[in-house]
Amino acid sequence: MLLLTGYSEKGNANDESKVDGRWYTQSQVDKGRIAFEKNCAECHGKEAQGTLKWMDALPDGTYPPPPLNGTAHAWHHPLNALRRTVYFGGVRLGGTMPAFKDSLKIEEIDAVIAYFQSKWNKKIYDAWLERGGLK
Repeated sequence: MLLLTGYSEKGNANDESKVDGRWYTQSQVDKGRIAFEKNCAECHGKEAQGTLKWMDALPDGTYPPPPLNGTAHAWHHPLNALRRTVYFGGVRLGGTMPAFKDSLKIEEIDAVIAYFQSKWNKKIYDAWLERGGLK
């Protein structure tokens, strides 16, 4: 299993403080918004809201893009699994999401994740942490 790194408990080089005690900084969220809008919003929605009937299979048996804003299952996956999904895409898991390993650096992937996690309320984020989210 590939372990994608990028997260640091010690923060980033300029020691910017974390957003509300979360793993990411505001500058990561800001950079992530730009990368998300460019690479992800077409399918997952500008506000990471996903598609309306994301749990209903399409005629080809695949499912529409889910919300990433904390209202679907993304919060069930630890940080490194989220990184791997963005990096390798979802095709290998039976989905249709393309891989971004050739278009986004690991730092940009972290920023994209920071952006959509910034949409998670405290209850969802805390539940993610309790599930081992930082693993």
